Amino acid sequence: MKKILLFASGTGSNVENIIQYFKNHHDIIVVGVFTNNPNAKVLDKAKTHNVPTLIFTKEELNEGFVLNKINELQPDLIVLAGFLWKMPEEIVTAYPNKIINIHPALLPKYGGKGMYGMKVHQTVLDNKEKETGITIHYVNEHYDEGEFIFQQKVSIENCASADEIAFKIHELEHNHFPKIIERLLEG
Repeated sequence: MKKILLFASGTGSNVENIIQYFKNHHDIIVVGVFTNNPNAKVLDKAKTHNVPTLIFTKEELNEGFVLNKINELQPDLIVLAGFLWKMPEEIVTAYPNKIINIHPALLPKYGGKGMYGMKVHQTVLDNKEKETGITIHYVNEHYDEGEFIFQQKVSIENCASADEIAFKIHELEHNHFPKIIERLLEG
């Protein structure tokens, strides 16, 4: 049995999609949802699907508490699905090539500290890009700089707002993220 541990900070649409995708999978299970946000809607989504949750502070993330909780679960893959804090080097070192992230742009463009969610989509729109997409990558000690696993492009020539871009990106995320996770876990 392969185990996935999810990290998220917000609404959790990707988390819910991943949980549903693996709900009836016999070889892969979601063992927990960890969040830094006690008001995150992802907590309700996890509860709906009977997935255990953990809420933690910045200090708990950086001082070993979260790493201890991860070690208790022994996940095969840690998935950042809308998690906004940088993973401490201690966790990255403990789980080499076992932590992945999804970014709502075609890295290396529009990545780095502060580039997430609607900020990315608005910047892409402001720069009059003709296409954007998603990047799934391994997590290292720097924001959005880990080795790429998968990218998918989408045309945004007809998009007039950041919300329209966000809609297209969410479609890509929901379609590809669970499949890439499955591929990584099944080798």
